[in-house]
Amino acid sequence: MRKLQNFTTGNPSFTGGTYAGEAAADYIAAALLSAKTLDNQLITIKPNVKFKEVIQKLDVSGIVQDASCDFATSGSVAVTERILEPKELQVNLSLCKQEFVDSWEALSLGYSAFDEIPRNFTDYLVSYVGGKVAEATETSIWQGAAATNGEFGGLETAIYASSGSADSVIIPTGSAAVTKDNVVDILTATVDAIPSAVYGKEDLLIYVGTKVLKAWQSSQSGQTNIGSFNNQLNVGEKPSNFQGIEIAHAPGMSDNVIIAAQKSNLFFGTGLLSDHNEVRVLDMADLDGSQNFRVIMRYTGGTQYGIAAEIVGYGLDL
Repeated sequence: MRKLQNFTTGNPSFTGGTYAGEAAADYIAAALLSAKTLDNQLITIKPNVKFKEVIQKLDVSGIVQDASCDFATSGSVAVTERILEPKELQVNLSLCKQEFVDSWEALSLGYSAFDEIPRNFTDYLVSYVGGKVAEATETSIWQGAAATNGEFGGLETAIYASSGSADSVIIPTGSAAVTKDNVVDILTATVDAIPSAVYGKEDLLIYVGTKVLKAWQSSQSGQTNIGSFNNQLNVGEKPSNFQGIEIAHAPGMSDNVIIAAQKSNLFFGTGLLSDHNEVRVLDMADLDGSQNFRVIMRYTGGTQYGIAAEIVGYGLDL
């Protein structure tokens, strides 16, 4: 049944709006954190990085010793530091009012499957643009390159860049494209490469993109009853886990990349309370007589990892 919401009917309010600093936080958060990786909290989110933040990971070992009357320092503490520095980004967009007014009027009359209806036409436009920002954010989190216009540095590039260093990512042997025929072997190789110190941790996930997830689901459907999951063939979605480790779907990942890591070892940073943030909607009717709205957003975003040696990355070298 179509939902009917109790909203005041009539002409939409064509007014602009300006939100800056903390006032823009809710709008920026709705746009950025709607990216699936962030919405599902698949990585650690640092929401109030105004400029840069030092990510510290502690490695403590050998601290237990035989009891004695004296105080004697035992064990070792190694501190790994990474700098999380979000990049400043912006959206400058011109939209024709008439292209959106019909959809807005349908929402304001209550003909919608959504429970939360934008309060006015300005919010409607901001939510539309915010959805596009979320899509771009999802891709940048994994595949982004800081040198590319409109992107911030992604995790795949940063993790692979650690190869050969003292703190190097673990890359399983082989670099074939993932298919339904080899996905089980590749996932097995990935899990086998997970360090013993990380294996079994509660927040350990296997991150995959859409292509790998489809290959995994297809491999579990089976072609015959023999070997298919629960003898269900193609009926229903199959469990997204491998050898007890959850498979996390991150649509922004590259087609043939699989990453096994703790979500507490992968970070996304933004400055929701930064003075740099801005959301502005300008109605151009009074300025040039056009039916255009200009939508302006300014925000920050960036990623970082903690310890590369505790991350397994298949396909990063493809």
